[in-house]
Amino acid sequence: MQDGRTTLSKFLIDTLDRQPSTVSTSGLSALLVDVAASIKTISAALTKGALGGHYGSAHTVNTHGEEQKTLDIVTNDIFVQHCEWDGLLAGMVSEEMDDVYAIPAAYPRGDYLLAFDPLDGSSNIDINGVVGSIFSVLRVNRDAPDAASVDTAFLRAGHEQVAAGYAIYGPATMLVLSVGNGTHGFTLERDVGNFVLTHSDIRIPEDSGEFAINASNERFWEPPVRRYVQECKDGRSGCRARDFNMRWIASMVAEVHRILMRGGVFMYPRDFKTPEMEGRLRLLYEASPMSFLIEQAGGCAITGRERILDVVPERLHQRVPVILGSKNEVVRIRRYHDEYDRGADKPYTSPLFNERSLFLPEAPV
Repeated sequence: MQDGRTTLSKFLIDTLDRQPSTVSTSGLSALLVDVAASIKTISAALTKGALGGHYGSAHTVNTHGEEQKTLDIVTNDIFVQHCEWDGLLAGMVSEEMDDVYAIPAAYPRGDYLLAFDPLDGSSNIDINGVVGSIFSVLRVNRDAPDAASVDTAFLRAGHEQVAAGYAIYGPATMLVLSVGNGTHGFTLERDVGNFVLTHSDIRIPEDSGEFAINASNERFWEPPVRRYVQECKDGRSGCRARDFNMRWIASMVAEVHRILMRGGVFMYPRDFKTPEMEGRLRLLYEASPMSFLIEQAGGCAITGRERILDVVPERLHQRVPVILGSKNEVVRIRRYHDEYDRGADKPYTSPLFNERSLFLPEAPV
């Protein structure tokens, strides 16, 4: 929905700099403008496609053992170059960097921490598919016992974020952002270079008929997830008595954006394909910022058993299971995990028993 000509800068000034607050937000507007500048630069680079000379493998691997695309490295450098100099950051963490990036001595250090995934869904690059960027901002906790350590400063629960957002590079480039007052979408007006507010106070429908999951991993899922997906696939003839559509784009940004626009559930649940991995998505710069946006839009985000924003990371690149989206569907999946853990979900011997949980009180999320 068009909301006049409110630019990102005006929105941030009105929201952060002109509003009375018990918590100081000094410098946050300027930092988010720098992040937006990174996104504009990345958008321009992606628009060139193969003509930009950045396609293909970089013949290196990141800290997770994943092959890096050339654009993974290029976009990471763009974020660093746009944000390291402004005197607002104490450090940065990225999917493409093993350790915390300390601000060079030539620049002053600030009160914020930036975590980001510079190019989510980079496997889609070579097919000209949808990709994005994700970011999270924390304020340095000067009162913490280990406040002097930038490494441990990032190890905080997601509900402490002061801002989070993502960019989606599709037919239009959009920046979706929350500073704790709802979730808002800005569209890049390329000819003048402004992000303009086009989607104010996005709200996710509480009910949905769509779910997104990588079905190729079904044999490795836990029973609660298999139960939910099977009910969706049973459709009108099953206990849900309505049909569902399944989506999968292999880009978290694209999946979450669709959910914010029209509802749905995104699941990258715990599985046993790689038993030593608790989940697939990184907590600091994927799960936490997306969960912040989802909750600010009225949705829910869980690991299956707990609220993602309450999970305190123990490591910079820690992974977690992720289930997020329309509130009523996520509450149902949380309930199925609870029933499984209590041994109350077996056996499914009759249609009546299969539908039993439809009538149970909602589990808290």
